[in-house]
Amino acid sequence: MKSIMVYAGAALAEIAGCFAFWAWLRLDASPWWLAPGLMSLALFAWLLTLVESDAAGRAYAAYGGVYIAASLIWLWAAEGTRPDRWDLIGAAVCLTGAAIILFAPHRLRG
Repeated sequence: MKSIMVYAGAALAEIAGCFAFWAWLRLDASPWWLAPGLMSLALFAWLLTLVESDAAGRAYAAYGGVYIAASLIWLWAAEGTRPDRWDLIGAAVCLTGAAIILFAPHRLRG
């Protein structure tokens, strides 16, 4: 459960940080958007270190599915575009893959 909460927080931090750059470069927002954007991206990186995993690559791979689903939530909540059924099916496939990666009984490195 802790990993799921960490992934959700990391996704929010990464999307918010990336959106700050998007707003600056694509929406003509002030360069001052970069300061909170950079802080948000640093928070994202720190949060991923809290995931209980024996390998960073595995933690990042599982995070990918959560990021995709969170991006669709952002699309709807922040940008006002409702995901269509193909978006939702794709996100479900990604979350299934992330769950397999995160919760499967992996062999220890050695």
